[in-house]
Amino acid sequence: MAVLLHRLGHRAYHHRKLVLGIWLAVLAALVTCAGLFGGKLDDRFTVPGTESQRALDTLRSTLPQVSGANAQIVLTSPKGHHVSETPYATAIARAVAAAESAPQVSAVVDPRTSGAVSADRTTAVVQVQYSVPNAEVSSASVNALKDVAKSAERQGLGASVGGSVFSSKGVHVGASEVIGVIVAVLVLVLTFGSLLAAGMALLPALAGVAVGLTGLLALTPVAGISSTAVTLALMLGLAVGIDYALFILSRHRQQLARGADPQESAALANGTAGSAVVFAGGTVIIALAALSVIGIPFLTTMGLGAAGAVLVAVLASITLLPALAGFAGTKLAPQAGSKAALRATDAEESAGEPSIGARWVRTVVARPLLAILGTAGVLLALALPAADLRLALPDDGSAAKGSTQRTAYDTVSDKFGPGFNGPLLILTRTHDGNSNQAAAQVAQRLGTFSDVKAVLPPQPTHDPGQSVITVIPKTGPDSVQTGRLVRDIRDSASSLRTATGASVAVTGTTAVNIDVSTRLGDSLLPFVAIVVGLSLILLMTVFRSLVVPLKAAAGFLLSVAASLGMVVALFQWGWLADVLDVPHTGPVVSFLPIILIGVLFGLAMDYEVFLVSGIREEWAHSGRARQSIVDGARHSVRVVTAAALIMFTVFAGFFPLDDALIKPIAFALAVGVAIDAFAVRLTLVPAVLALAGRRAWWLPGWLDRLLPDLDVEGSSLQKATSGPDKAPAELASTS
Repeated sequence: MAVLLHRLGHRAYHHRKLVLGIWLAVLAALVTCAGLFGGKLDDRFTVPGTESQRALDTLRSTLPQVSGANAQIVLTSPKGHHVSETPYATAIARAVAAAESAPQVSAVVDPRTSGAVSADRTTAVVQVQYSVPNAEVSSASVNALKDVAKSAERQGLGASVGGSVFSSKGVHVGASEVIGVIVAVLVLVLTFGSLLAAGMALLPALAGVAVGLTGLLALTPVAGISSTAVTLALMLGLAVGIDYALFILSRHRQQLARGADPQESAALANGTAGSAVVFAGGTVIIALAALSVIGIPFLTTMGLGAAGAVLVAVLASITLLPALAGFAGTKLAPQAGSKAALRATDAEESAGEPSIGARWVRTVVARPLLAILGTAGVLLALALPAADLRLALPDDGSAAKGSTQRTAYDTVSDKFGPGFNGPLLILTRTHDGNSNQAAAQVAQRLGTFSDVKAVLPPQPTHDPGQSVITVIPKTGPDSVQTGRLVRDIRDSASSLRTATGASVAVTGTTAVNIDVSTRLGDSLLPFVAIVVGLSLILLMTVFRSLVVPLKAAAGFLLSVAASLGMVVALFQWGWLADVLDVPHTGPVVSFLPIILIGVLFGLAMDYEVFLVSGIREEWAHSGRARQSIVDGARHSVRVVTAAALIMFTVFAGFFPLDDALIKPIAFALAVGVAIDAFAVRLTLVPAVLALAGRRAWWLPGWLDRLLPDLDVEGSSLQKATSGPDKAPAELASTS
């Protein structure tokens, strides 16, 4: 692989105008396709094969008005008045009539008909139903309902609008994300000591993000691409794109400082550091693509979309970056006498001025047991809250405080009970074609369940053998008790059929979300096992060692556990929620743990390869176990630190978003990267290697012969390119 990438770097450098032209042409073509054929984003959560999804699919044909998106107009009378008073009753009637004429609305339920009036007669809820899913509800339709609410306010009522139509429908990139990129640029400038080099690392990343996102948007007509998938692809594509360019470019500048020919240096950097980039990117892609085996469509598109963004980032790093380096030529070389030049030629170390990273590694190596116990103890303490992890999908209760949907949610919960925000739909079916009597009996029995607050009368469908019963739980849609109620009803299906002659199926948005969370929770441990097993095999193959992969796997698990613990403490327990502007505390987003595991796995392998490859090379050269850790990690520590800071700032830039899906994911990835890079890779890794000594590089002979040689470190390239005057360590180093 190293030789192939070396040739690719050579040709990209030489044919730089052609390579740049190809990238620009691809980007232009994708922008055109996205503009002409791109459709709407699809934020539906479906779980094929589950009871709730099968019943919901049935209702789409037999009673479409309950299977599409929904909205609520929550109307409240002034203090000291009731909604039944003439002026306010008239305003409510006008609101109902106006909602009926709104675009795409299929049905509007008057609160006087449904009884959706609070016990104190101060609040009424107008139910609005669409026959199309959320993804197909237009902004004009939602704005029409907001206009209805504003009209009601002018007539003296308090009004807010909520419901599933307020699910995220797009990617909103604002000032915080731009600030994250600016901070990343500052980190690059400090790392390289050069604006040109910083820009050179940023350009391929931005080009890769542009190609990846436009390619994803161009697929919307043929694939259900969610707004969360696009945002995740943006976050990952930008973060790994900058990091991968940083790794290769830092190697290139190091070689230029030592007097290498610019074209040969770019090719060597592509063959050595580029090999590690391909390996690291490949692990991220594998982990993200593996999300498709869980069998949840929206998670599949998230995983594949993010994997595609990482793939484009890798391609940009190994093709576009060498081409851009060709345009810069020798201008990328550090200025003679600068700190960057001194670091590249090891003059800093020779002059007795070791870098902060080198001093840190020496400190860790000097007291490895203390470093291991202290770091592991802190990470385990951070991980403790993860034992209380609960999973659910966000709803309007997770929206920003002060938003119309959050106001509507809180008002309904306060005046009617939290279960009114998450009703269950019970689909009954009889084989004799007359379901009325059987459905009434089912409704009566459902009312006896302890977690049920109310049961509405059965509603017939277009199929005479079907009826739909609405059940209002006592608790909210993300409550443990609501999940238990769904299980209890399903467990009672057999007895209900025996007693009434009707089969029952629990469905509706709340039940679908519960099924999504259940499947994701059940998939978590098998997914962890697959990822950890894959990391063991890959690292064993790369480093020909047993200790290195075992240590890496243990460190990865500590990183994930500590990150999840911090997520639970903030988003579920509410610690520092007010300080960090978290609008709602409750269960963690269902797919966050799996996304975190997939992304952190790839990044952990990334940092592991770049750090340990230099150490292993020094060990092979000198045979001194502890000294090889200090010497081998000297250059890698600075690069890994810069890469982690860039990742952290890019992910953290998405944290201020009010999106209930993106906010916790951005937080988890930001703290996960920081923990894995600084606590695990830069502390535990050198400490464990120092404690293991020579045993760290032992592998049974039979296993060594069995494993393939991936040549991530560029050994074959060293043999192919080094002459008697070339130091092998110079050519093969990936740091």
